[in-house]
Amino acid sequence: MTTNITPAPTIRWATPVLSRSAETLQPVGERLWRVLDGRGAIRGHLRIMPHDLGLRYRAERLHLPSGAFRVVGDFWSADDAVAALRF
Repeated sequence: MTTNITPAPTIRWATPVLSRSAETLQPVGERLWRVLDGRGAIRGHLRIMPHDLGLRYRAERLHLPSGAFRVVGDFWSADDAVAALRF
């Protein structure tokens, strides 16, 4: 008997649409976008987190000394997550 294992298809996540044009999103990985301000400076990262009640948007900043992301917060809208990275 031969068993064929087919890998699960990769889900292509659409870039979240922001209501403000002050920031733009640049894809950098699966479910991960770099948040850039109007000058092109990096404000942080936006990650989509699947949740039982829908999608959550996580605002993160890269901590250079450790090379790890630090969570700023989880939000129900991409706009709120990006706003948290503004300050």
